[in-house]
Amino acid sequence: MAVEISRRTALGALVVSSLTACRNTGWSEDSSPTTARASTGFSSLNNMKGITLSTWNHGLTANRAGIGVLNGGGTALDAVESGCRAVELDCPDMTVGLASRPDRDGFVTLDAAIMTGEGRAGAVGFVRGVVHPISLARAVMERTPHVLLVGAGAEQFARESGLEVRPECQACDAIGGACLSPAAEREWRDWLLERQYRPRINIENHDTISMLALDKNGRMAAGSTTSGLAYKMHGRVGDSPIIGAGIFVDAPIGGAICTGLGETVLRTLGAHLAVEAMRHGMTPQEACEHAIARIIEKNGNPAEYQVGMLALDFHGRVGAFAVQKGFTYALGESLHDAPSELR
Repeated sequence: MAVEISRRTALGALVVSSLTACRNTGWSEDSSPTTARASTGFSSLNNMKGITLSTWNHGLTANRAGIGVLNGGGTALDAVESGCRAVELDCPDMTVGLASRPDRDGFVTLDAAIMTGEGRAGAVGFVRGVVHPISLARAVMERTPHVLLVGAGAEQFARESGLEVRPECQACDAIGGACLSPAAEREWRDWLLERQYRPRINIENHDTISMLALDKNGRMAAGSTTSGLAYKMHGRVGDSPIIGAGIFVDAPIGGAICTGLGETVLRTLGAHLAVEAMRHGMTPQEACEHAIARIIEKNGNPAEYQVGMLALDFHGRVGAFAVQKGFTYALGESLHDAPSELR
């Protein structure tokens, strides 16, 4: 019964979201959500400049940057990179970029991934000092024969690619040796007093920026960038840079992105699971619900973690679902609360 109720709630939210997208992306008011769903392809949607879909409140920041790219004729890939870069530079909740909360040893380590519908992908993990990990992930995709680079090797490639890498201060702290933002250092030092790892749902540990974009030419891309869990073990890498876990796109089916406790997503390859569900006929909303149900089934104890999932298909349909209430997402320039299994 809970699933059926949540599905009805979600479908209602989807209609509202679709109408909002019409206004924010340049759809004609005559192109109703019903017409969009019934269409045979993205190109049949009149006057659309593109769709941007991102996780959490800071998804609005990402989407605004992405919308500007799409409105200027840019690609979905460009929109995703620009959107993620915007949050890497300005993330008030300290979960993305160099101003984020550190790991338990006092170091900010960053992960990112980017992917296109054609199957091209690039990712980086456990990098330090890189101002824009999402751009480094794109460079891995476009300039190397590899998909994933990590640690010092990824940082070296960033320098060789002309990307900004800030040196760490060796004398900043006797324990961590890393330069933290004043707010992050203050919170980290408070945490050091007890050294108890207690993730808080929907707050400091789960606010990755993950983003999907669909451009006017029917090309889709996904991206994700994060500092990962606050006070994680040094060396920990989550789901964000793992293709098929944190992000996945497959033309002509669609794409999915995840945010939340990465270990639960890694164990199920959540984004790939949702896209495969769409391949077998599920709507994006049904696919998100299916994937979240699998995550709960395999990990148990859903009250102890949060995972939020978004999906987008090539008809422009959107899906959103989470384990717990409180997961917000941005569609175009509007913010929405996702339905959830637990309420």
